Amino acid sequence: MVGTQAAWSNWAGNQRSTAALTVRPRTVEEVAEAVRHAADTGRTIRAVGSGHSFTATAVADGHRLDLADLDTGVTVDPARRLVTVPAGMTLHTLNDLLAGHGLALPNLGDIDAQTIAGALSTGTHGTGAKLGCLSTFVTALTLVTGTGEVLRCSADEHRDVFAAARVGLGAVGVLVEVTLRCVDAFVLRAHERPAALAAVLDDLPGLVEKHDHAEFYWFPYTDRVQVKTNDRVPADDRPLPRWRGWLDDEFLSNTVFAGACRLGRAVPALAPGISAVSARALTERTYTGRSDQVFCTPRRVRFVEMEYALPRAALPAALAELRRIVDRLPFKVLFPVEVRFTAADDIWLSHGYGRDSAYLAIHQYVGMPYEPYFRAFEEVATDLAGRPHWGKLHWRTADSLATAYPKFTDFLKVRNRLDPDNRFTNPYLTQVLGA
Repeated sequence: MVGTQAAWSNWAGNQRSTAALTVRPRTVEEVAEAVRHAADTGRTIRAVGSGHSFTATAVADGHRLDLADLDTGVTVDPARRLVTVPAGMTLHTLNDLLAGHGLALPNLGDIDAQTIAGALSTGTHGTGAKLGCLSTFVTALTLVTGTGEVLRCSADEHRDVFAAARVGLGAVGVLVEVTLRCVDAFVLRAHERPAALAAVLDDLPGLVEKHDHAEFYWFPYTDRVQVKTNDRVPADDRPLPRWRGWLDDEFLSNTVFAGACRLGRAVPALAPGISAVSARALTERTYTGRSDQVFCTPRRVRFVEMEYALPRAALPAALAELRRIVDRLPFKVLFPVEVRFTAADDIWLSHGYGRDSAYLAIHQYVGMPYEPYFRAFEEVATDLAGRPHWGKLHWRTADSLATAYPKFTDFLKVRNRLDPDNRFTNPYLTQVLGA
């Protein structure tokens, strides 16, 4: 275990901190030792993953835990479709590991750079009307509490901790090992097509229920969207040609789009035209591929993001208000708006607790103004009973979040028991959970 003082910033560059000490433990006991050492010195300690949260959830001005070197071993049980892995492993590494054993996660988001612990702790999700967030795949986990105790929990062991820690914000303990229920490896057929927003909203229940995974992107200042659906098929018989993958996913979606964003930032009046061109630049395509390689795509254009989980029936009203907000802003929006869907779950601080959800994510290119845009949408989403994504920008506080989550008080009781001295706190947790 190495200790250093180090500066840190997240992927988007909007969160930065310099910890008094950064440690890279290799064993669970070294994690526990690091927590006890922080307590002995009267400092807080926060675990950090890949930095793909836009909030200050991983900001540490006390001690920082980097779990990249943590090695708890890997156990794969293909017959039971269970895998136990270090929580500091990235999703990309996990996906390759599972593929080697003929397994896969049932669902994923659109990037795989996050650590497993970071993805679970913030409620990372993909899209699929019958699937919850990634934390719903967890069958057991091991964490180090604020007193340095190593605690294993599951649906049968420390059930209240299990209900809290699967989306725990790093507030109830340091996740060190996770057991996930997987499925047999599968192939997805991806269909991506441009469409009119009105037509998509008119047939929204059909779109969401007909496909295993469905989402769409609305391009501001237009009435156009890009619809993406993924469905399981028996064979990978229509792989995407390498040239087409490079053209769409690297050149158009990253290189060209980055240039368009830089141009729009320099000359904001061009933003509506850029959005209109972007809406038609990606033409229809259909292809098949290994599930994680279809779910996940490269994201090289930097942005900041807010995302809200809404009751699914509230989506049309939220989008209508969002369009009015965009039209009234004193600046321009350069990024499309993403809409996804998840099923209800029973995890206390999951955005999908107790209800089927529609997720609406708004973005802005780095270096562009965003706060008035995000705050205006947050007012709309809050009035529609929305819950902010824990890893995306928002300004909600413990008082308002307590009414949004039926099990909020139960979560705080577990947190206070496992971390009685608030060893894992930081300003973000104080904001969303209270002192």
